[in-house]
Amino acid sequence: MFSIKNLFKKKTGIAQPERRIDFFKKKYKKEQQKKITAQERKQKIKDYIERAGLDISPQKLSKTFFNIAVAANLAISSYLIYYFSVTYGITWGTVVASMIVLWVFIFIILIFALWVMFYLSVDLKIFRRKVDIEEVLPDFMQLTASNINAGMTIDRALWYAIRPRFGVLAKEIEMVAKETMSGTDLKTALERFAARYDSVTLKRSVSMLNEGVEAGGKIGDLLNKIAINIQEQRSMLKEMSANVTTYVIFIAFSTIVAAPFLFAMSGVLIEVVHSLGSVLGSSTNVAAGVGLAMTFSGTGVTPSDFRVFAIVSLIMTSLFSAMMISIIKKGNVKSGVKYIPVFITVSLTIYLITQGLAGKLLGLFFSI
Repeated sequence: MFSIKNLFKKKTGIAQPERRIDFFKKKYKKEQQKKITAQERKQKIKDYIERAGLDISPQKLSKTFFNIAVAANLAISSYLIYYFSVTYGITWGTVVASMIVLWVFIFIILIFALWVMFYLSVDLKIFRRKVDIEEVLPDFMQLTASNINAGMTIDRALWYAIRPRFGVLAKEIEMVAKETMSGTDLKTALERFAARYDSVTLKRSVSMLNEGVEAGGKIGDLLNKIAINIQEQRSMLKEMSANVTTYVIFIAFSTIVAAPFLFAMSGVLIEVVHSLGSVLGSSTNVAAGVGLAMTFSGTGVTPSDFRVFAIVSLIMTSLFSAMMISIIKKGNVKSGVKYIPVFITVSLTIYLITQGLAGKLLGLFFSI
């Protein structure tokens, strides 16, 4: 609605300070939101690292990765400058342009690769800690049940059940005991402990324990039943793993013995065909009285190309075979990470040895 007051504001500019205040308020809120988001991201990284039992600050880790990337880029740059200037005599303008591309793309790729490798290693360490906890969880629960049956409270029974042989579980229960001593509820402390690990067994055990405490039942008998249930489940998994041993043997034999042997013999055969073709050349041999022409011309697959193909195929086959064996025996892929370097090493070793021996034998045969 038009009025003298609004007209006065427009002419004198009284409304401009209000707009500026609103603008700065919105800008301040956005900056605060960014700071909160950055702090939450750092806290998530810190919690993720602590789950692996590592005491490393994200800031220090970022600086370390940055320094590694800078050092790697300096080394690569120095080598490329020396190599191209000495070998090809490339001008400094081309060298500077190449260095800019190197420092933009390679630097980003190195940082990304370092973070990916770090997260993979941390994730594997968390998985190993989870497996260690599940291994000793039944024994710990039985000791806790014995302490409860002896008249101890639940928190004291958990504390006095700690043994050095429990390893990761002992440290985690110590943290739970410290939280309860500082005033945190036992249920909350146990739920935090279970949430730190992606273990269905641990989460179900903690949930049943908390429900038993709230219901007021016999906690000692409950813990003994939980421990027995975990042991029975583990024995069933071992029986299932034993029943599929034949499949595991077949996959392992095909990957680390049969495939390298066949690739090696195929590579030697290609080398023999190429040696025969180089001897005969592009000449045409006509069979006596038949008139059948045979030519040895054309490129085809070279021995070096086939060798690269065989090595890459063996590495990929070993990788996926180790994953399949892990899924068959353990039910997850992470348990088979330790098989991957073994499979790759054995398959490549058998391939190289077989190729060398077959090449020498065929060489002796053709020399005769």
